[in-house]
Amino acid sequence: MQNLKIYNTLTRQKEEFKSITPNHVGMYVCGPTVYNNVHLGNVRTFMTFDVLYRYLTHIGYKVRYVRNITDVGHLVGDGDEGEDKIGKMAKLEKLEPMEIVQRYTNDFHTVLEQFNFLPPSIEPTATGHLIEQIEAVKTLIEKGLAYESNGSVYFDINKYNEGGHEYGKLSGRILEDLLNETRELDGQAEKRNPLDFAIWKKASPEHIMQWQSPWGMGFPGWHLECTCMSTKYLGAQFDIHGGGMDLKFPHHECEIAQGVGITGKEPVKYWMHSNMLTVNGQKMSKSLGNSFLPAELFAGSHALLEQAYSPMTVRFFMLQSQYRSTLDFSNDALKAAQKGFRRLTNGLRIAKTLTFEPAEVATDEKKKQDIEKSIVAFYDAMNDDLNTAVAIAQLFNLLKYVNMIYMNQLQPAAIGEETFNELKDKFVLFIEGILGLKEEKAENSDAVLNGMLNLYREYKAAQQYDKVDEIRSYFKANGMSIKDMKHRIDWAWEE
Repeated sequence: MQNLKIYNTLTRQKEEFKSITPNHVGMYVCGPTVYNNVHLGNVRTFMTFDVLYRYLTHIGYKVRYVRNITDVGHLVGDGDEGEDKIGKMAKLEKLEPMEIVQRYTNDFHTVLEQFNFLPPSIEPTATGHLIEQIEAVKTLIEKGLAYESNGSVYFDINKYNEGGHEYGKLSGRILEDLLNETRELDGQAEKRNPLDFAIWKKASPEHIMQWQSPWGMGFPGWHLECTCMSTKYLGAQFDIHGGGMDLKFPHHECEIAQGVGITGKEPVKYWMHSNMLTVNGQKMSKSLGNSFLPAELFAGSHALLEQAYSPMTVRFFMLQSQYRSTLDFSNDALKAAQKGFRRLTNGLRIAKTLTFEPAEVATDEKKKQDIEKSIVAFYDAMNDDLNTAVAIAQLFNLLKYVNMIYMNQLQPAAIGEETFNELKDKFVLFIEGILGLKEEKAENSDAVLNGMLNLYREYKAAQQYDKVDEIRSYFKANGMSIKDMKHRIDWAWEE
């Protein structure tokens, strides 16, 4: 069995994983900006690191998993100009910013629970670490790597590079090219260099979320929070930093520069990034009308969906692709995943009931070796940069033997008690413990129903009633009366 290898975005190659501290792993994953419902791209990223968390724990590491909540500082457009995403939503909905934060943090936790994600060890918030961020800004100014300009503070890219560092090394961006791309942008007047990024931003009078600082009223730069929270809980250097590919630049690039600037050390040993989602071969985006929320998947309410898909079906579907590959959503692919997941969970149910019974039969060495080979192959696939696609293929080979034993086509004694126990125990462990899949009820399960109810509440809250007939039809198709539907919806809304 090979050792765990991880593709390191920084070095652009697979590397054997060796933790900084023996038997301990520090892992930080960029969490959501809680101004809207969590989307499927977020889900795929967090699923990647949920599986990694499970697997590292299984192979003997004690893991401290930190995943943040961004509740301030993330500007529209991901740059240094414009409104804070949460503040903008608060104005639109005439709510306090922290009401927006709480609503969508709750939604985030609900969705991840539906997908059976393990909670992180620590889930810090940006607003809960303003003191650390202000102190980090002071440190960077003292070291000559940041400067104040008109009440804002910017990280000085030229000074950073003059110190022997290389801004752009994670994403592979060349500094000259970046300068050419940004030279004509507006809002650069107070920066020494167009590439310099805000680590503290002056707040305009109408800006809702702002705090007192040595540089006046303002708010922290989006990139700074992750540097401060990761180093606070994991140290100046830690093992793994994860996120979606869209965060490589500028977010993670800026994190590296800040971390090196503050501590003088490379903050992260292994950078990991999950790939994007597509729908029928096109990039998933709201502008194309092909973006759907988890609740819409569970309810089957989006125009592009032919039916509802349960949370575990979607989880299984996502795990059928290695996390660095593009994942394409289509009805055919989801239906195939649904069938595969049912086969696997039927086998899971059966495996839990199997017992070893001694018998005078000849040992079937070929089957015994094939079972043992598949178990090793599962581990090899997981050790090959979390190749869950190959690992799942091995599960179906093990499923074949589970079904053969259940159908009395193979006697447990023919493979021996040790191999039988390995087959049963590993099959259950691989599915539930490592891949995080679990048995579900029928199609009109509580999870699917809750997805529909959650969706209805969103429509009701936003006063968008155009979907009511569609929702009523769904309930009727699942054998529920209109009265029952109304009772359930009213109950859910009151809750």
